[in-house]
Amino acid sequence: MLGALPFAVVTVLVFKEWPPLARWDQSVAARAASYGATHEGFVDFWQVVGAVVLPWTSRAAIVIVAAYLWHRRARLLTIWLLTSAAAELILVQVVKAIFERERPAGMLVDTDGFSYVSGHATAAFVMAGALGVVLPSVRGWRRRFRLLVLLPVIAVVWIASADRIALNVHYVSDVLGGWALGLAILTATSIGFGLRPGLRRRRRRALSSDGDGTTTPPRAAVIVNPIKVGDGVAFRRKVTRALAVRGYDDPLWLETRVDDAGSAMAKQAIEYESDLVLVAGGDGTVRVVCSALAHTGIPVGVIPAGTGNLLARNLHIPLDLDDALERILEGRDRRIDLVRVHGDELDTDRFAVMAGVGLDAAIISDAPPHLKKQIGWTAYLVSAAKNINHPSVRVQITIDDGETIERRVRTVVIGNVGMLQANIPLLPDARPDDGLLDVVVIAPRRVTQWPIVVWRLMTRTNRTDMYLERFTGRQVEIHAAVDVQRQLDGDPIGPGRSLYTEIEPGALTARVPKRR
Repeated sequence: MLGALPFAVVTVLVFKEWPPLARWDQSVAARAASYGATHEGFVDFWQVVGAVVLPWTSRAAIVIVAAYLWHRRARLLTIWLLTSAAAELILVQVVKAIFERERPAGMLVDTDGFSYVSGHATAAFVMAGALGVVLPSVRGWRRRFRLLVLLPVIAVVWIASADRIALNVHYVSDVLGGWALGLAILTATSIGFGLRPGLRRRRRRALSSDGDGTTTPPRAAVIVNPIKVGDGVAFRRKVTRALAVRGYDDPLWLETRVDDAGSAMAKQAIEYESDLVLVAGGDGTVRVVCSALAHTGIPVGVIPAGTGNLLARNLHIPLDLDDALERILEGRDRRIDLVRVHGDELDTDRFAVMAGVGLDAAIISDAPPHLKKQIGWTAYLVSAAKNINHPSVRVQITIDDGETIERRVRTVVIGNVGMLQANIPLLPDARPDDGLLDVVVIAPRRVTQWPIVVWRLMTRTNRTDMYLERFTGRQVEIHAAVDVQRQLDGDPIGPGRSLYTEIEPGALTARVPKRR
């Protein structure tokens, strides 16, 4: 094991009494003993330092961080931290008992036990190495806060080691051996817990091409809408780091274009044999990528980066980037439905969230792009106010093989999921994996009747009346008497008179947060 090699080398050099190392040990020890004998304040200072940087201090820091990670549901990293700390505690004593090296003759303080290896140096190194890997992957930690923690932690390693040498209770080689033992412990525990060298988590993936059980690091592709992602450099750094910590190869980065919202990029991800596809963009980008990955079995993780982020919201993916990455990469795979759709002037397509005709499509079409960029989804409220008196239209609705329903409506929405922004339950019974389409027909006759509709939506009232009706089915057809605005997952698709929709049960494998 390469991680144990430095420890083996240092140990051999120490006990074979390699002359350069032996002379260094004796020279430093003699100088420390001589200086400390005439400078009482020097000894007092390092005794105080030694009382602060005890091995148990380092172990306590690991336990505190482990408790935090457990609270954040990072179970594997929690157990890995605690195992590393326990291994350090045990192995230091084992090594001391095996080699029984006497301490330097001129110690400046009284202490017992053997000299090789330094327990202070080993414990501090394990703490610094472990936290150096864990903290960058913890959601909510900004980079400057990580540095505020990591720089002192690294300093603790040097201070704890210098303290042992200054008090002449350890040789320099004892400290070097402690560092090397710490490295060996971290390497061994990381491999034992499925982390690859460098303390990154490795997920084993059997190669289907040869069937010989060979394993390789998992692959990820990241499809990004650069217009929706603000600081592209910072975003790329965070995503790459989060994937690397969990053992993924360097990801394949793919950017959408004005003429392609993600279809070609999704095909490239398939050809790359990705184990996971992350998509960051608005609902339109997410829809196109999910459509292209339908029935492939490749998990899709949605990183919220748009105005609505409706699929992410309905799959309970947090809107914060660090939080979303942790929940997705530590999450589970869930089969969800997609909806096949076509209509006049519309090629066969799919959507994952909602399709609509009438008012809701008009609101989406008229929302000013600059307002969406500045104030997010609340720009739709501005558009809604402008379209509050949107004209009603006569439509025919056919669900499965049932009789055609005729209504004069403001809007009809067909949903695979039910929650809008601000947790408005437009379709409260909709589930992304129930194999059903949910339909809501909204038909207030006058502007003064809108408060009744809004109240019923917010209170999830199931009563059916002339203002609001709900239906479910596997196939839904809508025919309008005149051209009306239409939308798919928040993307305007132009006016038309028809929409034909059909559920595709379990068509998409989505990476979602684990159940609480």
